[in-house]
Amino acid sequence: MMADENNEQTPVVDNAGETPVANLEPTEAAESQSAEGGDPSEPRRGRGRGRGGERGEGRGRGRGDRRDNRREEEDDGIIEKLVHINRVSKTVKGGKRFGFAALVVVGDGSGRVGFGHGKAREVPEAITKATASARKKMIRVPLKEGRTLHHDGNGRFGAGKVTVRSAPAGTGIIAGGPMRAVFESLGVADVVTKSVGTSNPYNMIRATFDALSNQTSPKSVAQRRGKKIADLLGRGGASAAEAEADAAAMAE
Repeated sequence: MMADENNEQTPVVDNAGETPVANLEPTEAAESQSAEGGDPSEPRRGRGRGRGGERGEGRGRGRGDRRDNRREEEDDGIIEKLVHINRVSKTVKGGKRFGFAALVVVGDGSGRVGFGHGKAREVPEAITKATASARKKMIRVPLKEGRTLHHDGNGRFGAGKVTVRSAPAGTGIIAGGPMRAVFESLGVADVVTKSVGTSNPYNMIRATFDALSNQTSPKSVAQRRGKKIADLLGRGGASAAEAEADAAAMAE
């Protein structure tokens, strides 16, 4: 009789006088957890894990916002044209390492244009490098009436020689290959060009930029010489009224 009394398990009572859930029957434990607001069928999540999940979601949203902002900054009206892609190789100790070289022309379509080239192991990365380089080296070219060049010009680089000429309205862009990409990005609508000597796109574009860098406007020449625009335009045989009208249009 004494042995039976000693073998009986007496429930452990805590300081508050309540029986803990661990010492209750399964049905009583489920009822106590449901009374406390927890669902016994669902696993409990730790406090640290929940915070980490919320923190991870916040980071994801932040990165997405930054990417969207970056895309909006890049989409700022700049025209990007891929001119040429070449596969290049580098000889190393273990053999040859292949990569890609990209030539890109960028412009805003209203008088600014630039070119750049980049190399990388993959084509998209090479294009990205070339575009970033072209954006840093953009030059401004004065345009007549916003559609053509002010005067004829010649450019040369290496074995490449180009000639650019202004054209009346409706002529269009008479240029081929890399030169067309330059004038389309620049915003020229009427121009006549000729390339002699080489078909290398790098030399052709550099020669074209040499010709465009020598372009000047009557306004800049008048300021440099301390004269009026009408005086410069009237020397070409035009009447005083026509010269004044042309000068007013250029001033605007």
